[in-house]
Amino acid sequence: MHIIQKSRQYFSDKLSLAQTIAPETAYDLWSEKYDHQPDNLMLALDEEIFSGLMNSLNLQDKIIADIGCGTGRHWKKIFEHQLRKLIGFDISEGMLKILQQKFPLAETHHLIKDKLRELENESCDIIFSTLTIAHIKDAKKALQEWNRILKPGGEIIITDYHPTALAKGGKRTFSYRNKTIAVKNYVHPIEKIKEIAGKLNLKVLHLVERSIDERAKPFYEKQNALPVFEAWKGTPIIYGIHLKKPNAAL
Repeated sequence: MHIIQKSRQYFSDKLSLAQTIAPETAYDLWSEKYDHQPDNLMLALDEEIFSGLMNSLNLQDKIIADIGCGTGRHWKKIFEHQLRKLIGFDISEGMLKILQQKFPLAETHHLIKDKLRELENESCDIIFSTLTIAHIKDAKKALQEWNRILKPGGEIIITDYHPTALAKGGKRTFSYRNKTIAVKNYVHPIEKIKEIAGKLNLKVLHLVERSIDERAKPFYEKQNALPVFEAWKGTPIIYGIHLKKPNAAL
């Protein structure tokens, strides 16, 4: 058996042993260590893609909803832009607890059934959602809800694990008490996201996709997982999409 075939089998076997649990439970368990992952490839790529897309926006005096805000990884740089308000939503109370420790005055809400009950129609200028939408079973209903709270002319930035990688067997995993935990994901093809957006009259302004390439190799080297790198090299691993709602008719 070739090395790539062996590594694929090894990676598949390892992931199959992981216990897959619901995101709200998984992130409660992961929350204490989530901000302490210097060699996490997905977090590094998300930082790069999200920052690039965010910097194309004018955040000054804007009301922003961060859906799937987690521990507020991006909040420090968001707050540098003199926005009016930043409101966080997450399904994990553990993640929100960490965020509140970092930003004691933050407005956050426990997200239940993807409903943003605390927000009125057309009340937000911008929506951010990073590394979240693949955890949502019904992407259509979620995007409809996000569109409900978005003002005319408002914008949405989404980043997440690439559906191609998820369809290939990729999982979001972490270690907890010497066990490997996998977080439940759903595969939402990018074309499906674009189709849903189109039906909501949301225009795609930018689409960024990143594959596993030589720049990712050091992350695998630190994990002693170069065979996995070779097996997954060239696979799209993360994407970011920037949507815009049309202005109200004059």
